[in-house]
Amino acid sequence: MEVFISRKALVRGKILKPVVILGRTIIGDDTIIDRFVYIGYPTRKKLIGFRNGGADLDELSNGAKIGSKCVIRSHSIIYEDVEIGDGVEIGHGVLIREGSKIGNNSRIGSFSQLDGKVELGSNVNIQSNVYLPHLTKIGAGVFIGPGTIVTNDLYPVSRRLVGVRIEDEAVIGAGAILRAGIEIGRRAVVAAGAIVTRDVPAEAVVVGAPARITMNRREYEAKKKLYEEHG
Repeated sequence: MEVFISRKALVRGKILKPVVILGRTIIGDDTIIDRFVYIGYPTRKKLIGFRNGGADLDELSNGAKIGSKCVIRSHSIIYEDVEIGDGVEIGHGVLIREGSKIGNNSRIGSFSQLDGKVELGSNVNIQSNVYLPHLTKIGAGVFIGPGTIVTNDLYPVSRRLVGVRIEDEAVIGAGAILRAGIEIGRRAVVAAGAIVTRDVPAEAVVVGAPARITMNRREYEAKKKLYEEHG
């Protein structure tokens, strides 16, 4: 991997080479960029133009913005026009596509993908191997378990994509699949392995394939407390 930091970049954090940092990237104080990280990767449209002749990748890239006190671990790729808040932690091998926005103090687990314009609120906890496609919107304080798959195309392969919205403090269990266009309400819970094909109301707990409401969040928290105290 090439070692390259653009002259246009403003880097105040700690950089562990080799890395590639393109365009007018801004990296805040006390942020750590681990080895083999690529920041500011140009969009597909720009790369096609580059293939046909034109500027180098640094000139093509708008750069990305990364806040203070972040940790970006090795082999992650962050495209141009990504905005990452303060205190964000990103695992190994994470892909974040152009236009995505990540709120303060959120975490993204290793090998997860934000595959398009994805918006995360603050204090979001995404585990490893999660797939979030273009147009996904996630509120504050959401937990998403490992291996979760969110979709955005009701009739693949179509020309109309519709995003999934997950409201504040919702919990998505490991391996869940969310159908394109649905909304998961505030503080709702989706059980591990559930296939969610319709909107989930706020405070509801859904289980199964297709997912059905089985209890509410208050009952869920009571059961969780008993489990934690007595096993």
